[in-house]
Amino acid sequence: MNFISINGKIIKPNDKSIAVNNRAYLYGDGCFESIKVFKGKVYNLDNHIARILSGAKILKMRLPAYFSVGYFNTQIRDLIASTGIITGGKIRLSFDRTSGGTYLPDSNEVDYVIEYIPNDLESFVINDHGLEVDIYSEMKKPINILSTIKSKNGLLYVLASIAAKEKKLDDLLLINEKGNIIESTSSNLMIVSNGVLYTPSLEDGVIAGTMRMLIINLALKNGIKVYECSLLPQNLLAADEVLLVNAISGVKWVGGYRTKRYRNEMAKKLVQLLNKSIG
Repeated sequence: MNFISINGKIIKPNDKSIAVNNRAYLYGDGCFESIKVFKGKVYNLDNHIARILSGAKILKMRLPAYFSVGYFNTQIRDLIASTGIITGGKIRLSFDRTSGGTYLPDSNEVDYVIEYIPNDLESFVINDHGLEVDIYSEMKKPINILSTIKSKNGLLYVLASIAAKEKKLDDLLLINEKGNIIESTSSNLMIVSNGVLYTPSLEDGVIAGTMRMLIINLALKNGIKVYECSLLPQNLLAADEVLLVNAISGVKWVGGYRTKRYRNEMAKKLVQLLNKSIG
């Protein structure tokens, strides 16, 4: 059951009032954030709001002056409070261009939707078994101004996710038009070699992940070296660990890529640092 607030108005969970002429529904004309909730409080909200505002500007949406961290914190807290549920969960915050027009919109104004999906998790938890991954080679992600934002045009990720399931794998790693490995279907990619973290740079077309940014900062504060650089398939074979990170799952460790096997010492350390950062 999802609890929803549309433009600040809380509606009943089963209300189907979202119009089918919504431009995100018709054209993928929008962007979104998935935000972790612990004990009824949103986590890492500043970075999420900064990213969605930046993405909306790239999409040439006209943003109200009152769209801020404080404003959305209040809207999210009101929605959570309305449910009577004070546990963990996640928020999906969506910005959609208002209805009207075809490919050329009638307006660049913005509607926002907040959804709350509760669960019982109150900390980040490392996976018991390492994920099995491979490379998705059927399509390459282009590098352009849309590459780093969380837009609602997600067909590349959808098709790669389907391919992973067909191959009986946990995930597939995407490559850009240069042949560099950049991310997975739902996570940023990090590899560990000799105690150093390496992650693809934004210039390679990766999603500008909020968890990616948070982990980079946490690692540096705790004496872990981090380098942003291009990664090739051979780097997977030389790595000690491969990590997949996102805002909801935190850090997941990869157990194997083809015949290569990995450890998870850095993954455990980063999960501990993340849990210490929960207010």
